[in-house]
Amino acid sequence: MQKIVIVGGGAGGLELVSRLSKTLGKQNLAEIILVDKHPTHVWKPLLHEVAAGVIDKNSDGVDYSIHAARLKYQFQLGCMSHIDHQQKLITLDPLADESGEQLLPERQISYDYLVLAIGSVSNDFGTLGVSEFAYFLDSLTQAERFHKALLNQLLRINQQSDDSKTLQVAIVGGGATGTELAAQLHHVANLARSYGMPKMSADRLKISIIEAGDRILPALPERIANSARGALSQLGITVLEGTRVAKAQKEGFVTSDNELIEADLMVWAAGVKAPDFIQQLGIFETNRAQQILVTPQLKSTVDKCIYVLGDCCGFKQENGTWVPPRAQSAHQMASTVATNIINTFKSKPLKAFKYTDYGSLVHLSKYSTVGSLMGSLSNSSMFIEGRLARLVYISLYNMHQFAVHGWVKGIFVLLSRKVSNLVGTKLKLH
Repeated sequence: MQKIVIVGGGAGGLELVSRLSKTLGKQNLAEIILVDKHPTHVWKPLLHEVAAGVIDKNSDGVDYSIHAARLKYQFQLGCMSHIDHQQKLITLDPLADESGEQLLPERQISYDYLVLAIGSVSNDFGTLGVSEFAYFLDSLTQAERFHKALLNQLLRINQQSDDSKTLQVAIVGGGATGTELAAQLHHVANLARSYGMPKMSADRLKISIIEAGDRILPALPERIANSARGALSQLGITVLEGTRVAKAQKEGFVTSDNELIEADLMVWAAGVKAPDFIQQLGIFETNRAQQILVTPQLKSTVDKCIYVLGDCCGFKQENGTWVPPRAQSAHQMASTVATNIINTFKSKPLKAFKYTDYGSLVHLSKYSTVGSLMGSLSNSSMFIEGRLARLVYISLYNMHQFAVHGWVKGIFVLLSRKVSNLVGTKLKLH
């Protein structure tokens, strides 16, 4: 029996392992193994909500071990550190507990086909002090770390008898993550009043979004950016466009004009790149974002037995642009890789990947949702906002749930989430 190893259980990796398990795995044609360094999956577009504390990983996450037991694939908890593509082996680092005690030694897993779906990390572009003083939101662990710091700061401000004392948050990066996080933090500051912090409100929160480009949401149509900027401004959120950060220090971010933007909490959300260890492997061809270059069938250019998908995949389109690192890209790539692996087992021709941009949406907490629908959904770009945009935004998450769980269980998962939202707390306090 051939062995398919998928490294990375993000949006694309988990959808891929689900489909392969229901086809090749169910037919006993292949052994499917998923490797991830975290025990729980949370859809990456929701990490800013975990950071703000408005969703809980226990109700919105997927436990890999439970998912693997249900779909009959194997899950290995661990961090891949090396690939021997000649011998078709990957190496996982030793696994230790919180006290540093070793639980598992270094392990090796053999494969016939390897799929790399290891996502991306924030790109600080070597900016001085960012890694030391700023928070990133690349993973569930980082989002939870920020949430704990946020709760501590909210408690601190609530205890201040001087109402003029404010919590200052500075977010570098005016993309979807930065703008959505800012709106959620505004919402959370008001929620805190109902959860033991009566002196806390959005009036005591000062949020700044710092964008180096000419405008926020540069990847989206200007009309959407203008609408989002207007919504943020109404909330009292300061939007600084055309402002470059030179360094970060304990007191806040320092701009290229040597102006200090004071902050108690600093977040860096100004672009992504593939993880550094890809370069360190010394195997693959990569682009400037360290993404692995692939063939039209999403195979790495150096090894036909290694597929790549998601944010770490460098796919250059016919118009010369790279496929953007978005959840919809990972979803489409996972579908193509699944089809090609299944076709390989059935001795059928492989399919070339073609990216379709269905538009983008920005959800500013309960205050506003704006976006555009493009591609096959409309003859041209169509601006949407309000309830329709919110409905489409929710449907993207629902599609991910159905791809991971199937239609029947997916419906129950979504109903469970709905019930949890109705009866549960609105703010996670631990």
